[in-house]
Amino acid sequence: MKCSIEISMYPLDNCHETIIINFIKSLYAHPFIKIETNGMSTQLFGDYDHVMKAIQIEMKKSFLIQQKVVFTIKVVNAQLDEKPSF
Repeated sequence: MKCSIEISMYPLDNCHETIIINFIKSLYAHPFIKIETNGMSTQLFGDYDHVMKAIQIEMKKSFLIQQKVVFTIKVVNAQLDEKPSF
């Protein structure tokens, strides 16, 4: 099953930009998922099991490294990475 996930990370720390960039870089280490980023969130596309496993691993790493961090996640059971043509 294909899925699309939008994830945002909010570290409750002063050096939040570095923490977020490191989290996104760690997601790129996982094969079989497509990643797109913008100023507000990161989108992940691919097989549900692959994408969820990557998120599970990287969120756990973040929780172990950071004192407090908040994640918001949206999940849809379709691959929505195609851009509309106008």
